[in-house]
Amino acid sequence: MFLIIYLIGTYLIASIPFGYIVGRIFGKDVRKEGSGNIGATNVVRTVGKKAGILVLILDALKGFIPVYIAKNFLNFPSRYVALVALLAILGHCFSIFMKFKGGKGVATGLGVMLAISVKATQILFLFWLGVFLVSGYVSLASILTASISWLVFFVITNNFFYSYIILISAIIIILKHSSNIQRLLNGTEHNFIYKNKD
Repeated sequence: MFLIIYLIGTYLIASIPFGYIVGRIFGKDVRKEGSGNIGATNVVRTVGKKAGILVLILDALKGFIPVYIAKNFLNFPSRYVALVALLAILGHCFSIFMKFKGGKGVATGLGVMLAISVKATQILFLFWLGVFLVSGYVSLASILTASISWLVFFVITNNFFYSYIILISAIIIILKHSSNIQRLLNGTEHNFIYKNKD
């Protein structure tokens, strides 16, 4: 019973749309500007870097805190920790407060992964950073990092439940980036480093 309550609580906390809230504080509805997404990347584009960094931290904490507590304080078995991780991702991507719409899961996924394995997350962050610096595309770096995340976690943690949940989360994240993939193919995706084409 406690597990069910904890899972529901994780989903509800992760559903808090910090990107939308921060945007409104600055007088903007990020759903109607830029890419229309409530994630940190669109907040940076439409509101500013400081607001975007704040959203990034808050969204990451939505994933980190419940998973870290479940793993290190409540000592849940790894299969239950994995469920907590999944509910955090689902809450962010399909928020009950946003009519089951939400962000793309990257920041919350970062928090989830950091709570499970710092080493695996460090490897993935370096990979993400490398792709971003070479391409200038946040979306491309996020998509490619998500695609290998489950494999890195399997090698580092040797835990089926963690790797399986990371794989499911990666699929969700990639699907949520479908519009970005289309813009990348069309050459209209926003570039944060090199000359913008959109």
